Amino acid sequence: MRRARRRRRMSMTSLIDVIFLLLLFFMLSSSFTRFAEVDLTTAGGGGVAMAEARPVFLRLGPEGVSVNGVEAGLDGVPGALGALSGESGEMPVIVAMRGAVTAQRLTDLLVVLRGVPGLRVTVLEAG
Repeated sequence: MRRARRRRRMSMTSLIDVIFLLLLFFMLSSSFTRFAEVDLTTAGGGGVAMAEARPVFLRLGPEGVSVNGVEAGLDGVPGALGALSGESGEMPVIVAMRGAVTAQRLTDLLVVLRGVPGLRVTVLEAG
């Protein structure tokens, strides 16, 4: 005669303890600070007052950057913009992307542009 095996109920206490410890570990090990912020203005539709200063056209590609049609490296952009800056307070800069530009490459350019005072940067949508 075969005896019926009685199934033992699983205890959920140890599982709840493990989940609580994991939750506590991840809460204590994560940081809630912002590493860096990049201000980003996208070109929008609608009427915009004409700027007094002439805008600078910056074209960003996967391998190079051009300022008003003249090739400049990422490190050469501040110098090229400094040569074009006038006496006015803000110089508008329009950034257009060509080809397969990564988000990191765009962020690198925006960080470089942040170091140049008196710029108002607008990023055009990739189309």
